[in-house]
Amino acid sequence: MAKPSFTAALKVLALSIAVVGVTLLEVLPADAAKLAVPPPATDASLASTSGQQAVVLSGGCFWGVQAVFQHVKGVISARSGYSGGERRTADYETVSTGRTGHAESVRVVFDPSQVTYGQLLHVFFSVAHDPTELNRQGPDEGPQYRSMVFFTTEEQEKITKAYITQLDDAHVFKHKIVTEVAPLKAFYEAEAYHQDYATHHPESPYIQYNDLPKVDHLKKQFPELWTGK
Repeated sequence: MAKPSFTAALKVLALSIAVVGVTLLEVLPADAAKLAVPPPATDASLASTSGQQAVVLSGGCFWGVQAVFQHVKGVISARSGYSGGERRTADYETVSTGRTGHAESVRVVFDPSQVTYGQLLHVFFSVAHDPTELNRQGPDEGPQYRSMVFFTTEEQEKITKAYITQLDDAHVFKHKIVTEVAPLKAFYEAEAYHQDYATHHPESPYIQYNDLPKVDHLKKQFPELWTGK
């Protein structure tokens, strides 16, 4: 496996310092669970036959988003990468400058006969990230950590926009949702060392503080969608 980049190493070091002497792994899921996010009122029906559909989701560092969706029933694959910019700038060090147009993203391929697109959105908006944080997510700042949904079908666009309106109108969150919605133009897979990062590095303070609580929250809030794979 390739070594993590210098920027990635700094990210982990910063979180190591932040969590010394604090047991937050048990606290965050309980706090997050206090916020009840309703499912989409508009959703697709489960397909009658197996198939594949894809959507690209951006919600901060892709390590955590990937970790969450790898445990969702009906998800065939979840791969970390970059969307929103050009191929020539789709590498971690360049994207980390915040000047490429890219967002750290996860391409989720799912079987619509096993899980609906709306169910995936429900997980994304309630477990995987905070959709009200502008150009940041948790400790990570910059437009590369913005909240985005890159849709691949007109139905996905309709359901996503309707869901954001639904949540905003109901004032589910204290602040207005800032998630951008745009058609997917391209997705570029991230470097090998970023793939399955939470699985390979569960001892990392960054993963323990930011990402394992999300996976635990998924298991508790969505037992019908949980898979331990």
